[in-house]
Amino acid sequence: MKLSQETTIIAPEKLRDYVVNLSHPDGESKARFLRVMGYEQKNWKTLEIDLRTQHLSQEVIPGQKSDYGEKYEVLAPLIGPNGKMRWLRSVWMIRKGESIARFITLIPEEKP
Repeated sequence: MKLSQETTIIAPEKLRDYVVNLSHPDGESKARFLRVMGYEQKNWKTLEIDLRTQHLSQEVIPGQKSDYGEKYEVLAPLIGPNGKMRWLRSVWMIRKGESIARFITLIPEEKP
């Protein structure tokens, strides 16, 4: 199964204010990981486009179900704006009663 590249929701604040924010207490390590690839707060939209084209084009791994909905994961490389490639796991959720996936987080990974 693949999630929709067009309709999946990636909230700007999840990228801009969290995963590429070096000042965020939980996102700082992710921001350092992504900075090596050329992603920063000023180009967070590029990360959104790259997640849509590079990760949402991959098959998802069904994850845990919860009271909120069902999680899905994509484990794949991501090539950044500077051409460097690193592996990461992106986590998505389809909430109960909805049919559209939402970006939850990303997790830096070693090459599988």
